[in-house]
Amino acid sequence: MEKLIDYILQFDNLNKQQLDFIKSKAKEIELRKDEFYWEAGKTVKQIGFLIDGVIRVFYYNNKGEEITRYFIDENHLILSGNTIDEIYTPSEYLSAITECRLIVFSRQDWKEISQTIINWDKIIQKIVAKHHSEKIIRRSELVSQDGAERYLDFVQKFPTLVNRVPLSYIASYLGITQSSLSRIRKNIR
Repeated sequence: MEKLIDYILQFDNLNKQQLDFIKSKAKEIELRKDEFYWEAGKTVKQIGFLIDGVIRVFYYNNKGEEITRYFIDENHLILSGNTIDEIYTPSEYLSAITECRLIVFSRQDWKEISQTIINWDKIIQKIVAKHHSEKIIRRSELVSQDGAERYLDFVQKFPTLVNRVPLSYIASYLGITQSSLSRIRKNIR
């Protein structure tokens, strides 16, 4: 729980009473490896904060191939939809790559936090803006780089993920085949 509190406090100050209220609404859950946090076509019922582990965000293209969009690692908030009132049915899957621990809030509890803590929506907007800009930077750089540059950039930006994520998922994220990634890795060593 302290990881979540420390994370939130990076974006604004909250008093003890507000922090205790947030803690009272939170619940810790675990996901086993390959277990879904959410699935395409199924309504999302909770907001989560990843304490430990790695989650992969992916979808299926029109050929039925899994395409990895990105990875979520520790200290990231997993939100659904544009507003808390919106019923969100994703077109993507979020699946645990490793054993994961999350702090989760029901949509109703999240709404109560928003209605009780005056700065809450501003805090969440700051978090969303930060995550969004990180994703845009990550994806836009991939477009202009060749496979080797993409992999080296991935290793530099996500050194903790390289040994935690299967190569097939990294290759999919980088937009190259697994055999190309193996060649790239061999040539780099």
